[in-house]
Amino acid sequence: MTSKHTNMFIDENETPDSWWVSAVLRTIRTVAFVFDVITFPIHLLVQRPWRKRALSRRIKARIISSTENSITISPLTPPCDLHLRLVRDGVTTMEGMLRAATQRWGQRPCLGTRAVLSEEDEPQPNGRVFKKFKMGEYIWRTYADVEREAREFGAGLRAVGCEPRRNVVIFAETRAEWMLAAHGCFTQSIPVVTIYATLGDEAIAHGINETEVSTVITTHDLLPKFKKILAKTPKVETIIYMEDQLKPTDTQGFKEGIKIVSYKNVVELGRESKIASMCSPGAESVRPGAADTAIIMYTSGSTGVPKGVLLSHRNMLATLKAFADAIPIYEGDVLMGFLPLAHVFELLAENLCIIGGVPIGYSTPLTMLDSSSKIMKGTKGDATTLRPTCITTVPLIMDRISKGITDKVSRSGELAAAVFKWSYSYKQTWMRRGYDTPVLDYLIFRKVGGLLGGRVRLMISGGAPLSPDTHLQVKICLCCSVVAGYGLTETTSCGTVMDPHDRSTGRVGAPAAGALLALRDWDEGNYRVTNKPHPQGEIIIGGDCVAEGYYKNPQKTKEEFIDAEGRRWFKSGDIGELHDDGCIKIIDRKKDLVKLQAGEYVSLGKVEAELKTCPIVENICVYGDSSKSHTVALVVPNAPRLAALAQRLQLPAGADPPALYAQPALERAVLAELAEHARKCGLEKFEVPAAVKLCTEVWSPDMGLVTAAFKIKRKDIQERYKEDIKRMYAS
Repeated sequence: MTSKHTNMFIDENETPDSWWVSAVLRTIRTVAFVFDVITFPIHLLVQRPWRKRALSRRIKARIISSTENSITISPLTPPCDLHLRLVRDGVTTMEGMLRAATQRWGQRPCLGTRAVLSEEDEPQPNGRVFKKFKMGEYIWRTYADVEREAREFGAGLRAVGCEPRRNVVIFAETRAEWMLAAHGCFTQSIPVVTIYATLGDEAIAHGINETEVSTVITTHDLLPKFKKILAKTPKVETIIYMEDQLKPTDTQGFKEGIKIVSYKNVVELGRESKIASMCSPGAESVRPGAADTAIIMYTSGSTGVPKGVLLSHRNMLATLKAFADAIPIYEGDVLMGFLPLAHVFELLAENLCIIGGVPIGYSTPLTMLDSSSKIMKGTKGDATTLRPTCITTVPLIMDRISKGITDKVSRSGELAAAVFKWSYSYKQTWMRRGYDTPVLDYLIFRKVGGLLGGRVRLMISGGAPLSPDTHLQVKICLCCSVVAGYGLTETTSCGTVMDPHDRSTGRVGAPAAGALLALRDWDEGNYRVTNKPHPQGEIIIGGDCVAEGYYKNPQKTKEEFIDAEGRRWFKSGDIGELHDDGCIKIIDRKKDLVKLQAGEYVSLGKVEAELKTCPIVENICVYGDSSKSHTVALVVPNAPRLAALAQRLQLPAGADPPALYAQPALERAVLAELAEHARKCGLEKFEVPAAVKLCTEVWSPDMGLVTAAFKIKRKDIQERYKEDIKRMYAS
């Protein structure tokens, strides 16, 4: 069933409580109507909405083969200038990509790091004292600086004992040195093993041991972790750490025989090494080939033990070309990088910026906004300082932005809230007709966009399906394009991507350039290519973007990868629906489908995606037992909204969270909000959870309950809360 989406701000039946607010709104509507009548001819001629509507509706892919149980489609996107330049220049590896970028962009800024001037105590109104950063400006490395430093770091790796085609681990937070270290490895044909900085000790040890690395690259903050991990990783001999801007690094207390070397020292070793001359741009001895492994990228493990995916230089260049065709780059663009670089989507998006001449300024969630937790009063956040035009993000962060706007509106007073809601509805109406609303954007929505620097024109969402409600709200309130894509680590993040001109929401676009997409019948779930009105089936992706397989896991590789028709294909396990314009909508996942006692099928992922847009929900995991007639839900609530709800219910103020969250009255009230939200979203009655558990912990990657990309780890959550699940079903 197709869900009916409601937006978070507008209730068509809602009327202001105060007569005077209603009177003000009537006046605004009258003025707006007169303004529209007077200016309509101007907007019609200047904006030419029929062109926008035509671009949005155009056919984006075509069917190239069809059988009784499968359909294969191919993109219609022509290659852009950047794509053609990569082909013309013979760029087939990541090492060649950086070389080509430097030749073209030379002295332009490439990678930027915000200066941390000091860390100081800041007293709070409640008497507590927090450590805050006093921040300076961004300090930039040019393209020439980046290539030189990467090559020197690569030579330094050889000097400390690393060899070509022998794996090296990068276990670090996102920062400029992460990218430099990776490109240093590429210059020496050293495969990079990426491990998320938020993984637990067991998962880290698993990745290190399975890839048999002797050298680990990490950071000042993560180095202490290895005092425990080294006992489980006997082959590690050298640890290279990226320095902190303020604090010296404690290198004492490690087991005997382990070399601890700073990033800067490795660069200096490379600068002085004889190997440095070997890795100059004219040298051929250690350059990688297109078929060589560039990355062994460990999946975030939402369904079990993380698997290492073998990504070649050919795979990465295929995705770079696809991204170049899908994502327009303009002179003056700036990207703010903060997602994990161990995530293939962020890694390739940033490398697209490198080859496209777009500067990347690095940030963290702790310093991104003026209101972020580590920013001292009077100091600007990273976004205000950098003023990015492009941001890569994931749906969870987009949901938080959307809910943050909603909360701000709800606390802004009756008149301000009513005006904002009317403005939102007005803009939505004109957007559907193909118009922009520049006057309203300037008067109302400019302040919202100012939180991210005021220049954001494009947000690119990947890693998980994006809620249509969130997509629309961010697009309206931040006055920017929102492009959603679909891909997997196994396809080097390449699969489908929205056309920037597409004005729809809830879809993930047509196949990316160079990729083919097939839908194949999945009879168990009743998804077939003969379904009406749209073909449905399991998504299978083919092309040069598809990985070689799983590291040291031939059985799993054989199960998930296929060689057919002269191409490599990957079976995604996701269920897609093909629309008439060639775009795909993700509607289910094979592993998320549960058949209830009465025979109804519930897509847990679909229900979670809808309920996550409920303002009371921060995160949610829905569980279904096939022997029962209903589902139950584990909910991480939005703390301020839950506190307000508890106050309305007259529950004890100041109660400890465990005692408060366990109150039956509070659980019933949250359940009622979920049920009402589900009704508005068009969920069936059997899809709505019949019981709820309010979780006091915020699920984080450190807890092992969500991945580094913030996808829920269903099995781990169910194991942690198995007694609560039993209680909910028993009640």
